[in-house]
Amino acid sequence: MPSPVNAELRKQVINIYKELLNLGKDYPQGHEYFRRRLHTAFSANSALRDDDAIRRAIARAQFVQKGEDP
Repeated sequence: MPSPVNAELRKQVINIYKELLNLGKDYPQGHEYFRRRLHTAFSANSALRDDDAIRRAIARAQFVQKGEDP
């Protein structure tokens, strides 16, 4: 059974995924292209179990969501 912190992180990951997926509707190369790329990116991090690593991945996703330049 996941700890409450992990359950909360899981909820955050699902929410950011849905938000990014919604943003992809306006992607210039098409929603399906964006959806595949998004799925690949999130799948690459699916094995993360460390809470700090998950938080860093969420922060990267939020950075992408905001569309800020480095």
